Amino acid sequence: MLIFLKTHQGLVRPSNQDTLLVMSCVYGVADGMGGHKGGETASRVAVQVLEMALRGKIPGELALKEGIEAANRRVFDMGRRDKTLSGMGTTVTLLWEGMDCIWIAHVGDSRAYLLRDGELKQQTEDHNVVAELVRDKLITPEMAAIHPYRNVITRAVGIDSIVTVDIQTKEKNKGDIWLVCSDGLYNMVPDKQIQETILELSLEMAAEKLLQLAIEHGGRDNISFVLGAITEANNA
Repeated sequence: MLIFLKTHQGLVRPSNQDTLLVMSCVYGVADGMGGHKGGETASRVAVQVLEMALRGKIPGELALKEGIEAANRRVFDMGRRDKTLSGMGTTVTLLWEGMDCIWIAHVGDSRAYLLRDGELKQQTEDHNVVAELVRDKLITPEMAAIHPYRNVITRAVGIDSIVTVDIQTKEKNKGDIWLVCSDGLYNMVPDKQIQETILELSLEMAAEKLLQLAIEHGGRDNISFVLGAITEANNA
């Protein structure tokens, strides 16, 4: 996969609590929460544990589940031992590129998108209060965009002793473009504009433009993402 990555503090937050996960065939984003120190620590530690857990492994559901569970234990235990880190947690959304498919592991409200045949589609479900209200048809997506609880997460790594991980696979097609991002991107830049930007520009220029757009639209959160294109696939 040909990848470009960006991370930026944004214009409002006092620090960058996002951490990018980039190693051989593994690409992801962790968006920390729990205050300045807690958020930075949670995302950084989760990524460190995942790098150790997945390095050298064959892509698969068990390895992903065990890796994220190990990250969850480490972050949760650190929060219990250190009062200044109490309650910290982090989202984790990652792609693991296999021979024939892309594995997706997801906890929280960072997102994975796939651009295929000119259409951008979200591949993950947000684990937050507002997304659940939309899924239950209690509010509309338009209402969700301005709902006061839109940032209240219902599932994250490190906030409980047990974590539930969403794991899925997607067929790997040459020319597919993947985007894994924290909410600092998609809350600032509408999906339609993300799609148009990727379609109109080279991958490198699209990454630059997406970051620029998120900042121009307010930059109210940390902005982090991995943008990647599948360059080889067995079914091509």
